[in-house]
This record gives sequence, C-alpha cells and structure tokens, in this order.
Amino acid sequence: MAMSESLRKQITDLLASNRAVLFMKGTPRNPQCGFSAQVVQILDELLPSYETVNVLSSPELREGIKELSQWPTIPQLYVGGEFIGGCDIIREMNASGELQKLIGAEVSEPATPTITISEAATKAFEAAVADSGGDPLRLRIDAQFQHELLFGPRDPGDIEVRTSGLTLVLDRSSARRANGMSIDFIDGTGGGLKIDNPNAPPKVRQLSAPELKAMLDRGEVIVFDVRPEDERVIATIAAARPLDAAGQEYLFGLDRVTPVAFHCHLGMRSQEAGDQLLREGFRNVYNLKGGIDAWSQMVDPSVPRY
Repeated sequence: MAMSESLRKQITDLLASNRAVLFMKGTPRNPQCGFSAQVVQILDELLPSYETVNVLSSPELREGIKELSQWPTIPQLYVGGEFIGGCDIIREMNASGELQKLIGAEVSEPATPTITISEAATKAFEAAVADSGGDPLRLRIDAQFQHELLFGPRDPGDIEVRTSGLTLVLDRSSARRANGMSIDFIDGTGGGLKIDNPNAPPKVRQLSAPELKAMLDRGEVIVFDVRPEDERVIATIAAARPLDAAGQEYLFGLDRVTPVAFHCHLGMRSQEAGDQLLREGFRNVYNLKGGIDAWSQMVDPSVPRY
C-alpha cells in the first residue's frame, strides 16, 4: 500500500525543519529495540538535541518511512533531509569519524587509552595470534558497552594500544570508552575472558533471595514490589513497598544514589522496572533473581507460592 500524500508531506516537512531526524522504535528515554537504543546513545554523545519519531505510533508511518528511504529496517537517520542509514551504517560512520563531520559535531581526537591485560589473558591471546593470518587483535566497545575482541584488518583512524607485549587496535569510539579497562582470563569450567570497564554505565545487578535478605537486615536497600494488587494479595514480602502511585512518588523522591531493589513474581517484570530506573538516573539498582517465588523457597517458606 502506497504512502498517502498527507503522510509524505508530514515527513518531508519534518525533515525540512530539522537538521537531524531519527525514526526509531520507542523514544530516546525508552527505546523499544536494541538497535534504536544504540543509535540514540551515539547521537546523544554528538548532538545537544535532535528530532525523533516513534514509528510504533502508526503502522502507516512505519511502512511509509521505509518506502521513502527504500530501506527495510528501523532505525533510520536523516541529516539535512538526506537519508544516511540504519544502525550498522551509523555505528561504522561514528567509529571512523565520518558521522561527526557530517553532522558538524565538534569532537576532539581521543587520547590513547590505558588498558591492562593480565598474564593469563596475554597467554591466551598470544596462542590465538599465531592463527590470525597477520590481522591485529581488535577491541570494539559499542554504545551499550558490549565488548568484542576479534582479529580483523586495520581501518583508517584506528588507534593502537601496546600493552603486555600485545597490540590492540580500536576505532575512535571504542578508544573513548576504553581508558582504564582491564582484561583477564579465567580458566576452567565457566571461565573465559573477564573484562572490567570503569567507563560502562551502571547495570541492574542481580541478587539472590538470601543476598537481598542480608541487605535488608543491614538496612542497605529499599525494596519495591512491581506486581499489581491482585498478585500482592496472594503473597508479599513484608519489607517491600508496592510500586503504586504512592510508591512511585516515594521512589522518585529518593536520592539517585540510594540502593533500590525491585521484585515481581519470577524476576522478569522487575528487571524491566530496574532498566527503566537506570534511565531515570538511579545508579544502584538491584533485581531479585527469581522473584518472590525464589524468596518463598530460599528465605521465607510461609510466603505462598503461586
């Protein structure tokens, strides 16, 4: 079905009146797909403001923007009225510095980061270098601070780090996110590379039921129950506050560094609540792993299971 003329005009007018427009799933504060979230994080680093459009608000809009760009996926970035590309293209352009030039962002050249590689990790990498075919070891850190180590060719603008007798190659965006990080290798079952990056944003930390109980006993955390009232009637953790209207008002009146934990039935809805709270600027956010069901089994069997 072809896009209506009214929608086409709405989109073209939007592109004409805004330097940068991102068509995405969700909103910048609440992206509804990982690819949209990655592009938002890239643009947030480069631009003080830009226009966004939630394509999930209208099926006609979602299909219309694909028709206009002749590009099958979302997100899509336009700059100066011209279609630039989707997530992979934006990531590549950002890494090379081309995106910064295109949008006129003033971004300084990244300093060479300091990276520590343990002796165990060095030995593991040295064993792999022999089979690399001559390509250097690349470290990539995306906007969500997911780390990737692989062997691949050098690209223009790459930054090289010499550490522990190894050479690491990073694109510019990765170099800005890498300073102070350490790489270790844990041998044995469940082992592998262990990466600690102090630049990474906070994540929701998982707590077992006994761990949460111990924190509560020490007065170290405030717990909120994200379940609706009909579930709270069945079973509750006595120390947990309902995340109803009053609970939300109390929560958002707390200092953003206050340790806060969420729980639900099995731990999934509370994880989503924790992710949202991080986007609101809270930094010490926990999730009860396994939810109130785990609490019933591991801490207080008097709490009914359902």
